[in-house]
Amino acid sequence: MKVLLLKDAKEDDCGQDPYIRLCHPEGYGGLIFTSPRAVEAVDLCLEKDNKTEVWKHSLREKWNAKSVYVVGNATASLVNKIGLDTEGAHCGNAEKLAEYICSRESPALPLLFPCGTVKGEILPKMLKDRGIPMESITVYQKIPHPGIQVNLNSYYSKQGIPASITFFSPSGLTYSLKHIQELSGDNIDQIKFAAIGPSTARALTAQGLPVSCLAESPTPPALAKGLRLALQAPRC
Repeated sequence: MKVLLLKDAKEDDCGQDPYIRLCHPEGYGGLIFTSPRAVEAVDLCLEKDNKTEVWKHSLREKWNAKSVYVVGNATASLVNKIGLDTEGAHCGNAEKLAEYICSRESPALPLLFPCGTVKGEILPKMLKDRGIPMESITVYQKIPHPGIQVNLNSYYSKQGIPASITFFSPSGLTYSLKHIQELSGDNIDQIKFAAIGPSTARALTAQGLPVSCLAESPTPPALAKGLRLALQAPRC
């Protein structure tokens, strides 16, 4: 699970806290959000010290004059709630969003990218390779849920080996795989592993696990469809 860690008085890599960046839309060509957690972190930042009023009365309009790129409908919905219009939600993952951004007119100013301490490198690399300036700012930290081992133990003791396990991020795999391997033992080959997107699928493959299902888009219907097909497939 991801836990938000806003950098209030502490300085980030560029010597500014998130709100200072948000206060200067004139210095950026737009925004990029690739996860709901990043939007939630920015929203919490705006709520501190009555900054929401400044956002509503001036900053929001200035950011809306620029491009606000997002991955997926869930992220787009949260960005809309803080008053910003979005584009690129249909892309579904960071790689496709990078392609979409690259197809647009290259901004003269950098795009501001609020992200977590652990982020995928595909989007930054693709933008850099195309000469599109981007500035990352850390707004939250990913840490494991303190009850993950207890919860997994409880599930396995009551339900046995699961037919499938779905991962929604590479970090989710990192924090839970050891426990899953210990609980599954030699029966781990019985499990169908599913990934919500290509970066998570690559993380599964890197761990030597077969990807039985890769959702066509990061949505519940697409994931459900992929899982149905995977579970119906004959075992080797």
